[in-house]
Amino acid sequence: MPDSLDFPAAELEEAQRMNRQLRWAPRFRAPSRLGKMMIQTMLGAQAFMPHGVAGVTTSTRRVTWNGHTFALRVLRPSGKLRGVYLDYHGGGWAIGTAAMDDRVNARIAAGCKLAIVSVGYTTLPDIDLPGMIAQCAAAADWVFEHAQAEFDTTAIFIGGESAGAHLAACALLRMKATRADFYRLRGAVLFYGPYDLSCTPSVRAAPADTLVLDGPAMTSGLTKLLPDKTEDQRRDPAFSPLYANLAGLPPALLLCGTIDPLIDDSRLMAERWSAANGNATLIVVPDAPHAFNRFPTRVASRTNGFVRSWIDERLASSAATAKAAE
Repeated sequence: MPDSLDFPAAELEEAQRMNRQLRWAPRFRAPSRLGKMMIQTMLGAQAFMPHGVAGVTTSTRRVTWNGHTFALRVLRPSGKLRGVYLDYHGGGWAIGTAAMDDRVNARIAAGCKLAIVSVGYTTLPDIDLPGMIAQCAAAADWVFEHAQAEFDTTAIFIGGESAGAHLAACALLRMKATRADFYRLRGAVLFYGPYDLSCTPSVRAAPADTLVLDGPAMTSGLTKLLPDKTEDQRRDPAFSPLYANLAGLPPALLLCGTIDPLIDDSRLMAERWSAANGNATLIVVPDAPHAFNRFPTRVASRTNGFVRSWIDERLASSAATAKAAE
C-alpha cells in the first residue's frame, strides 16, 4: 500500500538545511487569548495578499446552513470546472484562516480546474471541539447541496492539513452517514493529521527537540481538546476518525514526514483505510517535519505537485468510468 515519491539528493539536502534553521524557531503551542488575537490579526492580512496564480479569482462569503454559520473562501479558475475541492485549514484547532491556504489552493484550482471552497470555521476557545466538527460537517453538506448550482459540477474532493485533516476526516465520515449522494466524493487529501485524540505512540514519544510542534506538550494538548472525556472516550469515532468504520470511503492520499510526531496517525489511518477499501496511498517524506509542504523547498514543491497529479488522475479515472457507463 505505501507508495513512493522519490526526491533527488540535492532536494533532500536543501530540506535538511531548512530543518537546521527550524531548530532556532519557536515551537507551536495553543496560544493565549491575547496571543491568538495577535496571530489572527497577522493571518487576516493574508486575505488581501496575492496568491500569485494568474486566472484564479478569490471571494469570501458567510453562510448559515443546518444551524451553523461559517465563512467560505472560494478560489475559482477560469474556464469550465471539473469539480470542487473542499479545504480545511490547519492551526491546532485554535488559530488559522481559510486565506492562509490560498497559495497552495490556487495552484490546485488552476492545475486541476477545481473550485476551491476553504472553510473559515470557528476556532477554540470560542467553540468546543464537538461544535467545531458539527460546523465543519455543515460546511461539507452545503458543498454537496450547492456544488451543481454554484459551480456546475457534481464531483467533490476534500482535504486538509494538520487539524484541518482531522476535521476533513470527521466531516467526510458525517457525509457518509447522512448523504445519499456520498459517492460524489471522489477523493480525500490528508496532510499529517491527528486521527487519534487519545494519542498514538509517536505523539506520546515526541521529544523536546521536535521541529515546528512542541513535542512534550502534544499529549496534554490533545487531551485538553476533550477535557471531560477519558482516554477511552477520546477514541470515540465521532472525535477520533482512526476508530471509525472506514468502509465505503473514496480513494485517499495521506502524507506525512518521517520526523513529524503525527507519523503514526498517518500510517495507522492509511492501513485501516486500505484494509477497508483497498484505495489509500501513503506518502512518507524523508526528514520532513510537520507542515513541511509549506516551506520554500523543492521537496515541498514536488510534494504539492504530486498531490495535484493525484487529484488529476482521480478526475480522469472518474471521467473514464462515467463514459464507459453511457
